[in-house]
Amino acid sequence: MPIRRCEVTPSAYAYPLLIRQLLRSGVAIAPQQEIVHADRRLTYRRLEARIGCLGAALSRLGVGEGTTVAVMDWDSHRYLECFFAVPMLGAVLMTVNVRLAPDQIAYTIDHSEAEVLIVHEDFAPLVPALLAAVSRIRRVIWASDAERPDAVVPAGDYRYEALIAAAPGEHPWSDFDENAMATVFYTTGTTGLPKAVAFSHRQIVLKVLVTYGAWAAQAPGQAFRQGDVYMPITPMFHVQAWSFPYVALLLGVKQVYPGKYDAANLLRLRREEGVTFSHCVPTLLDMLLRAENSLDTDLSGWKVCVGGASLSQGLARAALERGMDVFAGYGLSETYAGTLLTGFAGDQARYDTAGQIAIRCKAGRALPLVDLRVVDPEMRDVANDDRTVGELVVRMPWAVQGYLGMAEASERLWEHGYLHTQDLATIDDAGYVTIVDRLKDVIKSGGEWISSLELESLLTRHDDVAEAAVIAVADARWGERPLALVVPTRSAPADLAERLKAYLQQLSEQGRLSRFAVPERVEIVASLARTSVGKLDKKALREAFAR
Repeated sequence: MPIRRCEVTPSAYAYPLLIRQLLRSGVAIAPQQEIVHADRRLTYRRLEARIGCLGAALSRLGVGEGTTVAVMDWDSHRYLECFFAVPMLGAVLMTVNVRLAPDQIAYTIDHSEAEVLIVHEDFAPLVPALLAAVSRIRRVIWASDAERPDAVVPAGDYRYEALIAAAPGEHPWSDFDENAMATVFYTTGTTGLPKAVAFSHRQIVLKVLVTYGAWAAQAPGQAFRQGDVYMPITPMFHVQAWSFPYVALLLGVKQVYPGKYDAANLLRLRREEGVTFSHCVPTLLDMLLRAENSLDTDLSGWKVCVGGASLSQGLARAALERGMDVFAGYGLSETYAGTLLTGFAGDQARYDTAGQIAIRCKAGRALPLVDLRVVDPEMRDVANDDRTVGELVVRMPWAVQGYLGMAEASERLWEHGYLHTQDLATIDDAGYVTIVDRLKDVIKSGGEWISSLELESLLTRHDDVAEAAVIAVADARWGERPLALVVPTRSAPADLAERLKAYLQQLSEQGRLSRFAVPERVEIVASLARTSVGKLDKKALREAFAR
């Protein structure tokens, strides 16, 4: 018997899952809620009007279905307006990673086939070379945090605020296929050219709804709910700030956009605007805790989800001691960030401090609709014993279906019908996943695997260690051995390297670390190489210390 389908009356509305529906829902429940950036304060109702103006202005410039609009800006109300207006036109929003090298920025803009560039005046020195290197840009719109609608711009260019001011307050948005491409951005791996990751309206709306529900179900001290004050500390160009600006608007919460990241300004906004929920990579959390005026700011009650890289137990402890409620999340660019989330199911009190920290630093449990497995090389599930290591593979309705223009890489990503994360992990019988290491970063020594993440976490628990990275270096006897690179605190003693080797040896004797994992070399360094989104660049570190 064939599948039965629901009857559909001719006058029924099919209700496509479009980003426009998120905006409509958020404004409906909180029309007077605030959005803050620099000295500007907008209500949700005013935001909606400005989005309409931007849509009308872009339409007049020829932006329509299928057009790609590239944005180079700091976190701002303008970026939020672009998050909605561009895809609501049926166009594609391309978020430019402004921390890439200029030639990589030009490559990503050109590869995305962008025809319009919205650019903050801070990046003016880059623009002439960019325009010379790309082939399709035909309109440039200049943005600024200062109100200068009459400021002079290059001939043929436009001012963002002037376009908004001249446009009508409403735009006749229309429906279209929910599977239309809405956004595209580029991964920032340490090998090869950046890869284009695109998501449809349907994928984004589904991811936002799942995130909305998953965070509402978190324990009270870790939930993201109505009444919170939201401030991203993950750039809006990176996976659209993990989709949280969309979630925040759907919740109807106050939103604070900090512009260019500066520790003093972030802490000031925390104090003055009452920020209660943020997300960031470990580097930025560490920057906030170590900022000169950090001790003058009450951080208690600030909920911070840490992702993008492993949350070390040392960093988690430091944040908890300041009153922050920190916990890990896990995801990839290819999974639109959120895949796993760590939290307590009302049982936080049963754990001591060490037990709480251990759970907070796990990658987490699967969000709703995430089909998750930890598998061996033959795609067989490993035991749920929190010890057996395999590769984490996932499926969910918002996962990227392939990289744009890269068929072979797309097939490798989706081999055997699961998205391969390239992360080695364990899973326990409660569904908690722990990331052991990246496949390319794990240290293979004498036939044994040594986790660089485990060593880094142990090192950062030491009071004299500010940051740590562990990489593999060639060894004639064992093939590879771990090398620990450590950034010391200001008060660290001169013989810190020897002290750290003794500290790790002691942990080994206590059974907390494999004897074979204790590194023979600890190097004290001034800083650690990082990618454009703040992750440790271990490829660069391996090249620098190959000798």
